[in-house]
Amino acid sequence: MKLSAYVLAMAMTASTLVGCATSPTGRNQILLFGSDQLNAIGVQAFDGMKSEIPVSKQPAQNQYVQCVADTLLPYVPSGVYSGDWEVVVFNDDQVNAFALPGGKIGVYTGLLKVATNQHQLAAVIGHEIGHVIAQHGNERMSQTTLIQTGSQVANQVLAANQVPYNAEIMGALGLGLQLGVQLPFSRTHESEADLIGLQLMAKAGFDPRQSVDLWRNMEAASGGERPMELLSTHPAPDSRIKNLQANMDAAMADYQASPTKARCSP
Repeated sequence: MKLSAYVLAMAMTASTLVGCATSPTGRNQILLFGSDQLNAIGVQAFDGMKSEIPVSKQPAQNQYVQCVADTLLPYVPSGVYSGDWEVVVFNDDQVNAFALPGGKIGVYTGLLKVATNQHQLAAVIGHEIGHVIAQHGNERMSQTTLIQTGSQVANQVLAANQVPYNAEIMGALGLGLQLGVQLPFSRTHESEADLIGLQLMAKAGFDPRQSVDLWRNMEAASGGERPMELLSTHPAPDSRIKNLQANMDAAMADYQASPTKARCSP
């Protein structure tokens, strides 16, 4: 098969697969894995982390994080996960949190020093749950599978046709995929999770305006030491803040319509 024919075939296949799913924000997705597979991977990964990272033994700290998560979870679409979610506070200075398929939420104690109130903590946990709602893990695994398969076939086609500078071409292809597909794809996931989390926290009665303050705190905590956005897996804080502010009117409407306001104390 000539290289041009291979590229055309891959493009036709990708265009067919793209229509198989749609994210909560209306973006087309490629999802090659079943929810049961992703749930099993999430549970296994979470169990491994609990065996390797110390878990917080402070009752007040655990109750606070559990309260924020419990306030958010009723607003997660029912089809995302049907079981009980497990929330664990890890005793680690990382300024981070995560959520995994299979109903798992982890929060590092370092985050509690930067997310200074219940609303800011809800913004982070809501964002992480947003990744699960939008099936970003499935999408990332699917993308990686397709890229690896495509790269292997491209290498074979180049070799079979005795194309000069095969190694150089494959190296350039790898860099192009990273800068042109994988990193923007990751930034898209982060921006999408920000908006899903914003809506989630507002509906649950957390003040969505605090999501902006959170990212100002995050920027201050980082000391400005981050790669330029083009080379980063995450949008720059300024970009995230602009994205959140552009969607704040709708979030405030959800917040004002919320039947109850969140009450979780550190």
